[in-house]
Amino acid sequence: MNQTKFCFACSQSIDARAEICPKCGVRQTNPPIVGEKNKLAAALLAFFLGGFGIHKFYLGRIGQGFLYLLFCWTFLPAFVAFIEGIIYLCSSDEQFARKYG
Repeated sequence: MNQTKFCFACSQSIDARAEICPKCGVRQTNPPIVGEKNKLAAALLAFFLGGFGIHKFYLGRIGQGFLYLLFCWTFLPAFVAFIEGIIYLCSSDEQFARKYG
């Protein structure tokens, strides 16, 4: 049985093993992952409000956000959030979208 897929450029049904669409000639690669969250916004929240876990709430990690709030008086969450902000900025857009959506 021959499996098919759709060309992401022209929506033509093509063989699943095809690397190039015979109709439009576009190479079939996996389309890039696009997330809903902005990594720059997450990084800025981590830098400026990270001690309170605001960046975790933004990224949908509610439990971790409450943990940051619980320990905000120790300044340890602020230090960890600063490191996380750097990690967010250093990761590629695709890695960030894959991990945080």
